[in-house]
Amino acid sequence: MSRKPPPEIVSHALELFAPLGTLRVKPMFGGWGFYADELFFALVAWDTLYLKADAQSQQDFEEAGSQPFRYTQPGGKEFTMGYWTAPDAALDSPAAMLPWARAALACALRNRKPPRRAGGEPVT
Repeated sequence: MSRKPPPEIVSHALELFAPLGTLRVKPMFGGWGFYADELFFALVAWDTLYLKADAQSQQDFEEAGSQPFRYTQPGGKEFTMGYWTAPDAALDSPAAMLPWARAALACALRNRKPPRRAGGEPVT
């Protein structure tokens, strides 16, 4: 059984993120997750690229006209996550994407969970 190749937007996002260095992309939950140095900083879902954001960076995404990642669970409950659509202008070139991608990486770094031992204890 062969795996379906990623959609064109995944390849395009990898081109946009090229200045960040080596990235890893993996299929997840019907979409695709983007990692840099094990930091999960972006995802593609429903042919849309989303970047990680938090209280420190969310306003920049709002001002750029971005929308939060939302989905409706079976049963009608709406769920949002800390990811926002990439601004339209950022989709034009790696140079235009770079500040947004760096902001998403900084957010992922700020919100990284500390490594845990097998028993659930934090590694110190």
